[in-house]
Amino acid sequence: MKDPYQVLGVDRKASAEEIKSAYRKLAKKLHPDVNPGDQAIEQRFKEVSQAYALLSDPATRERYDRGEIDAGGQERATGGFYRTYSSGGGRQKGAPFDFGEEISVDDIFSEFFGGGRMRGGRRRASERGADSHFAVQVSFEEAALGAKKRVRLGGENRTLEIKIPAGTESGQTLRLKGQGQAGKAGGEAGDALIEVTVAPHAFFRRDGLDIRLDLPVSLQEAVLGANVTVPTLSGKVTMKIPEGSNTGSVLRLKGKGIKTDGKTGDQYLSLKIVLPERQDDQLRDFVKRWAGFNAFDPRKKMDQD
Repeated sequence: MKDPYQVLGVDRKASAEEIKSAYRKLAKKLHPDVNPGDQAIEQRFKEVSQAYALLSDPATRERYDRGEIDAGGQERATGGFYRTYSSGGGRQKGAPFDFGEEISVDDIFSEFFGGGRMRGGRRRASERGADSHFAVQVSFEEAALGAKKRVRLGGENRTLEIKIPAGTESGQTLRLKGQGQAGKAGGEAGDALIEVTVAPHAFFRRDGLDIRLDLPVSLQEAVLGANVTVPTLSGKVTMKIPEGSNTGSVLRLKGKGIKTDGKTGDQYLSLKIVLPERQDDQLRDFVKRWAGFNAFDPRKKMDQD
């Protein structure tokens, strides 16, 4: 198997944060959802996930660096054959030391290559399976409101239904216990760690538990006031634009933000006055007449002199 450092493109002395950063960049680029049907990319994604699973765990990384396990996490034969082994009835002395023991060939393979028994009739200590790392993208609404989503685990040819908790943020990692790599010698399976990326919304923006958006209003709605329909995460609602509102004015819809952990945010709307795309002669003539009797400088507060 390929060296995990080379797979992730990092130096052997790379920090844990550098390894995580390299994995995130590759995972987003190679994820099967981004490259549907590309078997080569899917295999590359699997290699990247396996490499990160090994190097992200300090214990397995140290064992790999010492040469105790290979890139796939399998035990390597180490220490030299310095014992007396027996195949059938004949004895062979191992150099340079002879411990005077007789161990069968089966015991040799059990000890070094993953069998259940070790010399002396003891069993290998169980070992927990490595965690598997995946990535999934969800919509703004799915992350804010919570959702159930069926995702395909890249390179493993299986799918899982995962629960996206309400209020999930981009970069957050979900843990699915027991859905990682199988354990060894009866050890428990590792977990599946799924990093969530939240897609941007066309007009909603998240600010903690609050939702913000720019709300276009017409000149007459701003000057005269009006009841207008606005979007929220839970559907459209009607709200009042106060008479004489201005661009930049902020209105609040209480309780229309994100609900999570017993807390609820609000929705804030920044008003933005928008003129018609087509020039209106009547409006232009009116503004000319109005301006002749109303000297108004909106930039007066910016005057430094």
